[in-house]
Amino acid sequence: MPAPSSAFPLPTVPVAGLLRACHPLPAAAVTLFAAVLAAAAGRGPAGTALTAAAVAAGQLSVGWCNDRADLRRDRASGRRDKPLATGRVPAAAVTAAAVTALVLCVPLSLAVGPAAGAAHLAGVAAGWAYNLRLKGTAASWLPYALAFGLLPAFVTLGLPGAPWPPPWLTGAAALLGAGAHFANVLPDIADDLATGVRGLPQRLGARASARLAALLVLGSAALLLLGPPGRVTPYGWTLLALTGAVLAATAGAPGRAPFLGVMAVAAADVLLILGHGAG
Repeated sequence: MPAPSSAFPLPTVPVAGLLRACHPLPAAAVTLFAAVLAAAAGRGPAGTALTAAAVAAGQLSVGWCNDRADLRRDRASGRRDKPLATGRVPAAAVTAAAVTALVLCVPLSLAVGPAAGAAHLAGVAAGWAYNLRLKGTAASWLPYALAFGLLPAFVTLGLPGAPWPPPWLTGAAALLGAGAHFANVLPDIADDLATGVRGLPQRLGARASARLAALLVLGSAALLLLGPPGRVTPYGWTLLALTGAVLAATAGAPGRAPFLGVMAVAAADVLLILGHGAG
């Protein structure tokens, strides 16, 4: 009789494919954004690292959940860029990874503080709600705006006295999240419509969505620049002008150029935060 390990071999999960299935670029960008907020708010190295770890776990869970929820549609669309759709990664492995990351996210978030943890977990829940239900509705933008808008609260509610962030910072984060949603779906609008996904960008069309994405993320940068008290520096005006130029150049471009433009604006937002602190 063969040994049990031979009769029931464990599947080999390609690590590279599993990492690719988590949407690594957006996950890394959001984690960096949260880490910069924490550092600018004076959380210190340990607090900043804990904030980043919680956000990373949440982003990984949402990314893996997204690919798992889209598996049927991705296969119908012939998506060769999705390791789960091509069979390079087992569906069970992605499901297990998403659940594991979500479970880890809970204690990591609550370790920052109960109010802060609740805010972050609400944002993660919004991401899962998008994946499982709201993606195909006219409210598809709402989970992005809510999840991003709650990131500053996750940072500041963990400070002594648990203060809420200033409204301009919450608004800037929410606008950035909504803009990222419109830009992110642009390359997939045709496939989404063919497989029955009718979120707000799909209903508006690619051209209108690209323009709206640019306006939203430009508004985000403007709020970060004009919201804090004090005089706007030449550095700030220059950065805002460069942001507008990047968005103008990428808004109507094909493929993932609009999304990369949004990522560039997110980087500019990080520089603005570092320039004047998180308030």
